[in-house]
Amino acid sequence: MVLLRSTRLQSGRPYPLGATFDGRGANFALFSAHATKVELCLFDGNGARELERITLPEYTDEVWHGYLPDARPGQIYGYRVHGPYEPSAGHRFNPAKLLLDPYAKQLRGELVWTDAHFAYRVGHAKEDLSFDRRDNARQMPKCVLVDGLLSNHRRPNTRWTDTIIYEAHVRGLTMRNGGVPDPLRGRFSALASGAIIEHLQALGVTAIELLPVQAFVQDRHLVQKQLANYWGYNTIAFFAPEQRYGTVEEFRSTVLKLHDAGIEVILDVVYNHTAEGNHMGPTLSFKGIDNASYYWLMPDNGRYYDDFTGCGNSLNLHHPRVLQMVTDSLRWWVEGMGVDGFRFDLATTLGRGPTGFDPWGGFCKAIGQDPVLQKVKLIAEPWDLGLGGYQVGNFPPGWSEWNDKFRDAARKFWRGDGGLIGEMAKRITGSADIYGNRGRRPWASVNFITAHDGFTLADLVTYDSKHNDANKEDNRDGADDNSSWNGGAEGPTDDEAILANRARRQRNLLTTLLLSQGVPMLLAGDEFGNSQSGNNNAYAQDNEIGWIQWPEPMPGDGSLLDFVRTLIRLRKAHPNLRRAHFLTGQPSGESGIKDITWVTPEGVDADQEDWQFPDARLFSFVIAPAGRAPALWVICNGHFEPAEFTVPPAAFGGSWRVMLDTASDTGRGDGRIVHPGDRVDVVDRSLQLFEGA
Repeated sequence: MVLLRSTRLQSGRPYPLGATFDGRGANFALFSAHATKVELCLFDGNGARELERITLPEYTDEVWHGYLPDARPGQIYGYRVHGPYEPSAGHRFNPAKLLLDPYAKQLRGELVWTDAHFAYRVGHAKEDLSFDRRDNARQMPKCVLVDGLLSNHRRPNTRWTDTIIYEAHVRGLTMRNGGVPDPLRGRFSALASGAIIEHLQALGVTAIELLPVQAFVQDRHLVQKQLANYWGYNTIAFFAPEQRYGTVEEFRSTVLKLHDAGIEVILDVVYNHTAEGNHMGPTLSFKGIDNASYYWLMPDNGRYYDDFTGCGNSLNLHHPRVLQMVTDSLRWWVEGMGVDGFRFDLATTLGRGPTGFDPWGGFCKAIGQDPVLQKVKLIAEPWDLGLGGYQVGNFPPGWSEWNDKFRDAARKFWRGDGGLIGEMAKRITGSADIYGNRGRRPWASVNFITAHDGFTLADLVTYDSKHNDANKEDNRDGADDNSSWNGGAEGPTDDEAILANRARRQRNLLTTLLLSQGVPMLLAGDEFGNSQSGNNNAYAQDNEIGWIQWPEPMPGDGSLLDFVRTLIRLRKAHPNLRRAHFLTGQPSGESGIKDITWVTPEGVDADQEDWQFPDARLFSFVIAPAGRAPALWVICNGHFEPAEFTVPPAAFGGSWRVMLDTASDTGRGDGRIVHPGDRVDVVDRSLQLFEGA
């Protein structure tokens, strides 16, 4: 039997929001502009039994608050919020539903699906206009009171010019690594194991970007299909780590160990929508606390959501309290958990106002002036599904962006498409046509060939079409256009010529990525040819399809892994590959040599006519020496036939040493020296890199 209101609760303060322990007790503060009453629900140590239900005594500036003197870290709690149930007006209050605190820093217990999680009667003729009075507390996760921030520690603070990102999934990266102890696999602690850290250090990456680790919900329809929300883009608690991966303490410890190894931690965060779905979705937190404030609703009927994300709802960051929640969450992950940056999923939604996306709107403005957040790495996925959602290049100074134009150009060029040499020239040099304004630098472009969403690198050269049958959506999900090519056979084959073609194209794509200006991002597993068997949307595959299949033993000299390590060492050794300013093609320095020169197969400067051939698949460029950094000469032959080049004159760099040749089985050059006027043979569909000798 739940007890009545307790006299132990004092008035407390409206700030900070959430549950805050001060050493003597805890302050509880919850924003709701439209509620009529808020009850704090206290549970036993297992979260199974509701012990007490206490009405928060004060309401100040639209914040309900109270102070519980004897609360201690570990206290389990939730809220019940009273108010009107008027979906057409945007209000969906239902005190029968236990709700998660939006500021909860840790959760306990799993969501067990039941119709009681819905504020309306599931199956009722009036749908969400009906009302459900069942208590859902037993099947709900609960909030846990957490103490303290992470103490100050030394961060890697890697410069953008030196950053190399490794995109990975906590479970996917660790479940099949033989060097990770079985009890740790799939958890934060596995990322800090010797096997993983040694691999990252040997590879040479400087940052690991983790797919969502904020607490998320397993979608009901996936559970019913015996699948899972593997990727985690279904957040329900923006301050709390996902329980399956570990606790607050486990995450903090993992970050510290990665920092000790010189590796930054970047989080993929999902503030564009929540797990509560559309008007027919469950009531788990925000929807029952203040639906009309937290979400974008249709202006003509508040019953429905204005959905820019394709996920049923969109968080309304134009509302000051919602914006505050997001920035408070970000600061918590930096100051309380130690992370070094964020990649914002569907970031266009975050910058939307009443008239559409505004790069100088509330969200970007708040981030830009925040003394904590302006110092961390900020990466936008610069699109969403709404009108005007594609905003590549339009985020403000201080932001980097996923550059899908780089991805598309590189994939198509090395597939063999013609007429792309001008586009490739722009992308390889940092996409100044997109980012070269407002003082932005080449690192505004985060370059990638593959990411979690789509084919892996091995599958990109192995499949013409997606093979997503395991997702149980009749292969309708996932992108249909992948700019991929199987090389002559769909899927695995024993044909040596096809296998050689696939291996070469992987080397071409990886070399293009690591030799380009901007910030390279490598998908975990691509360094040794991990495959998802042609599934280009493994969001529901928390199994052998989605997990990285680590080779045992790890490949040695001459392998793809060895080649990627070589590429990264080259990038780190050559400042010309990670310049702080855009290449302009104009004379620079005392020598008066152009910082980049585009050269023809005859070894002379390319003119405008040389760029005009619609079927062109061949280009070459020289990056001039800078300081002690030698000149670099690159030849990219996307033709289906060999090409011959004349070595550029001595003014560009004198003689040259062959450093890379993707036509070789190892991708390494033979180290031979060539001189101005010599002829160089370049195999079809291959790339060569020369260093000024």
